[in-house]
Amino acid sequence: MASASATATLLKPNPPPHKPSITASVSPPLPPPRRSPLLRRDFLSLAATSTVLAQSIQFLAPAPASAAENEEYVKDTSEVISKVRNTLSMAKTDPNVADAVAELREASNSWVAKYRKEKALLGKTSFRDIYSALNAVSGHYVSFGPTAPIPAKRKARILEEMETAEKALSRGR
Repeated sequence: MASASATATLLKPNPPPHKPSITASVSPPLPPPRRSPLLRRDFLSLAATSTVLAQSIQFLAPAPASAAENEEYVKDTSEVISKVRNTLSMAKTDPNVADAVAELREASNSWVAKYRKEKALLGKTSFRDIYSALNAVSGHYVSFGPTAPIPAKRKARILEEMETAEKALSRGR
């Protein structure tokens, strides 16, 4: 029987070691936050804030062109107009045509490079007309060479744009 008691003790499981149990109190879930409708006073305070922000942004915007910059634009544009007129009025047999065209292209390229970036000038009538005329003149001479005469129809349109640009310049447009 001794063997029976030995088997009986072997089959008995050992008690599990004592584990500390952690108990936490669980509170009931919070109700979702109430979404109140946008009240009139909330709306008005948001509108007032946005108005103040919009007004403060205006102070951060760059100032419009000064009078000195405007005078410089008028002077440079008048010079380019006179160069275009002088070049277009030259006879096709004149030996200085190629040099005059080279000077005109250089002047027009520098004028365009200087004033094309100016956002304040983009809406001006004078800028639009001069830019269009310079584009037509330059395109003609690039395509056909510096000694090729400009056709009468194109020449008339260019001179008309020059005239309207001069009028717009005199009016500050």
